[in-house]
Amino acid sequence: MKCRYFTAAGFFLSATLASAAAVATAATVDPAPKRIDFLEVLAKGGPMMFPLALMSVIMVLLILLFLITIRRNVIASDRFMNAAESMIRKRDFPGLITYSHRRNECIARITQKTLEFMSSNPSIPFENIRESAQTEGSRQAGMLTSRITYLADIGSIAPMVGLLGTVIGMIKAFIEISTGEVQGVRQMGLAQGVSEALIATACGLAISIVALAFYSFFRGRVQKYIGELEAAATHLVSLIHAQVDQRRARYDDSRLVPSLLGSERQDVRGI
Repeated sequence: MKCRYFTAAGFFLSATLASAAAVATAATVDPAPKRIDFLEVLAKGGPMMFPLALMSVIMVLLILLFLITIRRNVIASDRFMNAAESMIRKRDFPGLITYSHRRNECIARITQKTLEFMSSNPSIPFENIRESAQTEGSRQAGMLTSRITYLADIGSIAPMVGLLGTVIGMIKAFIEISTGEVQGVRQMGLAQGVSEALIATACGLAISIVALAFYSFFRGRVQKYIGELEAAATHLVSLIHAQVDQRRARYDDSRLVPSLLGSERQDVRGI
């Protein structure tokens, strides 16, 4: 009876030790999967990750710059409009030129160029002055529009760079497959090349999506501010036209009065 107990206990102990050894062996052979960092994933994207990283940095800088510079106060602020309207009504055109030169706004550039052209050509018809204002306004609007096109360029180039990284990764994968002698080496080379291709493509698409999204946002903002700029420029040019007409009318009246007095004196002498 005791032999049976010892035999059963020995069998149970042997089974326990065997299971523990199996667990230890499994733990040694199949370790827990290692967590991959995002930067490590980007580092495996191949050589095309460097131009993609450069484009991403440029894109972020442009977005921050446009958020600061493409604002209503930079295009046509209420402060400048009120000051310019007051100076125009006072006919203080030299003072308005100096004030416009100090202000860094699109409407200030239009006002400055218009008044300088009018001051240098006092006898020119006002239609030519209006054309000068329209030309400068078109130039300012073109500058606003051309700024944000850099984001559209990045949005178009980034997927092409990612596609180039995809092609390079696939070429590497097929080279590893063709030169690998062991089946495991071929599989590892294929996996590495495909992963590099997918990482480059994903980064290129991500940069393109962000760039095009902000380009659409800034394009709508620029179109809105260009409309406000045109309205502000038209208002100031109309005020300048009214003041110039009043000044010319007073000048003509001042010349007309002495001529009338002279004719009356001639009539009296004739009598």
